[in-house]
Amino acid sequence: MTSYIIRRILMLPIIMLGVTLIVFSMMQLLGEDKLVAAYIPQSQLDRLNDEQIDNIKEKYGLNDPLAIRYVKWLGNTLKGDLGWSIVGKQPTRSAILSRIPYTIELALYAIIPIIFVGIWLGVKAAVKHNSFTDNFIRIFALVGWSLPDFVFGLIILMVFYGVLGWFPPGNLSQWADEVIKSDSFKNVTNLISIDALINGRFDIFVDALRHIIAPVITLAYLWWAFLLRITRSAMLEVLKKDYIRTARAKGLSEKVVINKHAKRNALIPVTTVAGSMVIGLFIGTVFVETIFNRTGLGKFVADAATQLDYSSIMGSLLFYSLILVVGNLIIDILYAVIDPRIRLE
Repeated sequence: MTSYIIRRILMLPIIMLGVTLIVFSMMQLLGEDKLVAAYIPQSQLDRLNDEQIDNIKEKYGLNDPLAIRYVKWLGNTLKGDLGWSIVGKQPTRSAILSRIPYTIELALYAIIPIIFVGIWLGVKAAVKHNSFTDNFIRIFALVGWSLPDFVFGLIILMVFYGVLGWFPPGNLSQWADEVIKSDSFKNVTNLISIDALINGRFDIFVDALRHIIAPVITLAYLWWAFLLRITRSAMLEVLKKDYIRTARAKGLSEKVVINKHAKRNALIPVTTVAGSMVIGLFIGTVFVETIFNRTGLGKFVADAATQLDYSSIMGSLLFYSLILVVGNLIIDILYAVIDPRIRLE
């Protein structure tokens, strides 16, 4: 097991090197002039003369051969110099780091109901195969899987905010936003709801929940549909196995057969899907954050794309690539833990 994990970790830098090569190659397609704009604010760039622009090109190696340019770009990237963000109006690294906590908070609140409810619904549908419960859950899944995320998000926004006025868009109400930006409020984790509890501000905690429930419902329903279908199929396959019939023939209770013998084996394919789904949650927040006007990384990427903010797009691409690579590493390790045969291959 240890050697398997070490082998997978050793592959990590090689994969990331390949990712940086792809991102760098994409950047070179922009041309020198647009690459300069990716490093310097447009307002400053307009005031620079030709000599000063040449100095910037020299600093970032834009006149060097491609290989040397890549080495310099990689060095700057490793030092955290990702250029200037037009959307964030600050260095790209700072712009990304300031928005990550909002996306992480949204994903964390969404992951828990998605995993537990999705698997529970899938198991329930398989155990009650072809019953009213199974048919109801299958229709529930079919509707959820058929709806585009931005359409379902708009429906949720219209019902819960436009009609009922329960869950407003944004991160916080204005009064709460002023409190967390004041000197009296300590930002420990940069996750609003957690910091509100740490500061003893239950009113801000409740306000943060009111603003995050609607996007969580949007993400959860769409992913429930996907996860319960995978779980149901895996459970139905396992329930037909000989060892399940043997367990029942030995007189074990149905609860023990399902929970101890069937569910664990059915979770092997579910683990792979669930891991990819968690990664997708971070990436798939683009639409949800845009619809619900949340200041997260997803909305940042959407704004960067509409304003052709190359530096922000490339920086976000590197960040998302890192999440994908590390996330897949964790999935591989979990897969080996659940299924010992994986470690021998």
